[in-house]
Amino acid sequence: MFLLKVTQALEKAKVSYALVGGFAVALHGAVRGTLDVDLILRFSEKQFTAAEQALEAIGLRPRLPVTAREVFRFREEYIRNRNLHAWSFVNPDRPSEIVDVILTENLADVKVRRLKVQGQTVRVISVADLIRMKEQSGRPQDLEDARALRDLS
Repeated sequence: MFLLKVTQALEKAKVSYALVGGFAVALHGAVRGTLDVDLILRFSEKQFTAAEQALEAIGLRPRLPVTAREVFRFREEYIRNRNLHAWSFVNPDRPSEIVDVILTENLADVKVRRLKVQGQTVRVISVADLIRMKEQSGRPQDLEDARALRDLS
């Protein structure tokens, strides 16, 4: 399972992360199909570099020709001036294997839960923080996810 391949690589590299996208919605109990893995990191150059190395070690490559150091240093500029809200990685041999590192949320500002997936622990953003993120995005799918999560509580 691609999700576990990603989380194992991040854990091995000691990356502080949390799942935040469709997988997070599904792991909290709402019905949601997704292929890509969306996650957030603790904002530090060390964490961004460790994540980059971990993802590259499992065959993923950045979609854009920018390094972890550049993404960390120019994160706010990328968001504000280039509308780059996610640092995307893709497996060139399996284009459906995609990881998006969300640049607009700092792991330090959210609560994280540890959940079991096929016997392995993964870190997932809390329901309350996930709802907040989804509502702030304002995209139709995110608003639907927020409604589904609220209905579960």
